[in-house]
Parts: sequence; structure tokens; C-alpha cells
Amino acid sequence: MKPIPLVDLKAAHEEVADEVRAGFERILADTAFVGGDEVRQFECEYADFGNVAHCVGVANGTDAVELSLRAGGVGHGDEVVVPANTFIATVGAVARTGARPVLADCLPGTYLLDPQTALDAVGPATRAVVPVHLYGQMADVTALTGQLPGHVRIVEDAAQCQGATRDARTPGSGGIAATSFYPGKNLGAYGDAGAVLTDDEQLADLVRAIANHGGVAKYRHDVPGFNSRLDGLQAVVLRAKLARLADGNAARRAAAARYDALLADLAATGRVLLPATAPGNVHVWHLYVVQVAGADRDSVVGKLNAEGIGAGVHYPAPVHLTPAYRHLGHSRGDFPNAEKAAERILSLPLYPQITPDQQQRVVDTLTDALGS
Repeated sequence: MKPIPLVDLKAAHEEVADEVRAGFERILADTAFVGGDEVRQFECEYADFGNVAHCVGVANGTDAVELSLRAGGVGHGDEVVVPANTFIATVGAVARTGARPVLADCLPGTYLLDPQTALDAVGPATRAVVPVHLYGQMADVTALTGQLPGHVRIVEDAAQCQGATRDARTPGSGGIAATSFYPGKNLGAYGDAGAVLTDDEQLADLVRAIANHGGVAKYRHDVPGFNSRLDGLQAVVLRAKLARLADGNAARRAAAARYDALLADLAATGRVLLPATAPGNVHVWHLYVVQVAGADRDSVVGKLNAEGIGAGVHYPAPVHLTPAYRHLGHSRGDFPNAEKAAERILSLPLYPQITPDQQQRVVDTLTDALGS
């Protein structure tokens, strides 16, 4: 049978192929390869979509986190609190500023940052907390606002939640957020790309300067910086896909609801734990993540893959149990919710074009993989 991918990038491309082709021809004719009108228009359009005043396009999502931190004054000797169950890029961005990552646990139902453990991790050297909006829904930023000391900034990692809201709030509104347009995201480019979102004009200007070798004018370098710019070709792709993002997110929500219904029997018997949506969240379902109980997760994923089902794991190890961050000094048991999730979670195929028949096949195959 035809494989069912975790993400169907081919189907996504087919929807925008003609627009992208025409846009690429414009870029080639104008030789506007770095920056240019397509980038400026995308920045305005995405700012409007995200209900923020400013969008600064950058080279990738990891740079977007680093630039947001640097613009907030984070540097050598500082500490930044991040969830233990995030993708490694979040922690890598912190490390690149020269700051030390300080880990906090996640909530057991949603896998979002536990606000209390984050607050408990704040110390005299803390300069930022990075709530990660994981799997398509937003962490509880409001629970942190007002509880943090005045010198601690909130920097949102919004790489997985384009179009999501929590209590009508969008990422970056009233603060600063970083997002990624990696190809598999809800809004995906044809390579690496990212953006910083904020209502603060001074922060936006500083991010733009740092990302352009420290200044916005040629051969003028006001602050230390590096090169992280969005190119015109990626802006063409993102503009075409942005026009379809709201409909795509609605299709994802419908597919997630179908999974909920199809998996109801497995959930009732406790063999599968369905994903939870936190109160106030409008979820955009970047990933549909379940937990399996009473079975070896890796074996289940292997059986699914062997039958052509593109299941994956996001993520198989929390940060403190990866060799790269062993130096933080943690051991197994320090972040129990993150560790339990890493052992049990798996992501099922989900994208706007997935069909009910494909989802039925995914669930049937999962049921067989779990055994009796």
C-alpha cells in the first residue's frame, strides 16, 4: 500500500507550485536574492497574521531564538530557563549567547512548560525564561508574567505554533517570540527560514541590526552582530503558503478531531493516552502526539514504519539526558514528567491533506502494533 508520510511536503508544494514558480521568476529577474521587496511584503503580511506590530525575517528558527535573547540583553554569565523536553535547538540558541541553560519540567498532560518549575528555577543570574509552544499550542505565558523579577525577560519559542492563540493572545504580542519556517512546520519554507515577532519597535530594530552584521546600513556596525537574513526565494514560498495557512490549520484541527474519535476505544482501555489541549488554547496541531502504555514505544514505531506509516518521536530524549548537555549536571529522575513522556510519546501522521481513509489505516495499524 502507498506509504502515509508523517508530513506530506509534496502535497503542500502542489497547492502553491504555480505561484512559487512565478515568484521565483520575479526574484531571478530582479536579482533580489537577499532581502528585497518579497521579504518586506512577507514581514508585513506575517505581522498582520500574527497580530503583532513587527516581524523580522531571519535565516532560521534557531537564530530567531538567539537573536531574541541577545536583543533582550542575554549574554555570557547569564542563565536562561528552558523546558527539559524541548527540541535541542532551543537550548543550543541559549548556549550560543554564552548563557547557561537551566532546565525546568513540563506538565504531564500537555507537555508544555510547567510554570511553577520554571519559576522555581529562576535565580540571581537568570535573565530570561523561554516557554516553548510545543506541538501546536501555546504555553502559559500569563502564569509567568508578573511572577518574574523585573530583570528577567520572557522569550517565546513559537517554532511550532503559527496561527495558535491562548486566551486570544498571539506569540510575541506584548513581548518577543521566535518562530521557525523549517519545511515541515505549519508554515514551511523550501529550506531554513525563521522570524522574530514583537510589538516593541526598539527590539525589532535591534534584532534586525544584529542579524545584519550589527547595523542596517552598509558598512555601519552599531552593535556586535552576525549574518542571519531571510532570502527572497524563501519569502516567495512563505507568502504563497501564508495565504492558505488559516485553512490549513482548520484542516489540521479537523484531522485531530478525527483521530480523537478513531482512537477513543484505545484510549478507553488505557492503551493510548490522547493529546490534551490546555484551557484557552486554539491549537494548530503541528503534531498529533499520543502516549502508548503497556508496550515498548520504539517497537510500536518500528512496526508502524514497517507498514508504511510515517510515525515519529518528538523527542526521544530530554535535554539533560543528551550527551551534549551532560555538563549541566543532571541525572535521570530530575525531570520526571519530561522523562516519562520521552519514553512513551509518538507522533502520528498529520497534515492538512490527510484523508479520513488514511487516518483509519493509521489507527488500524497502530492497534495491530499494540497487540492484544
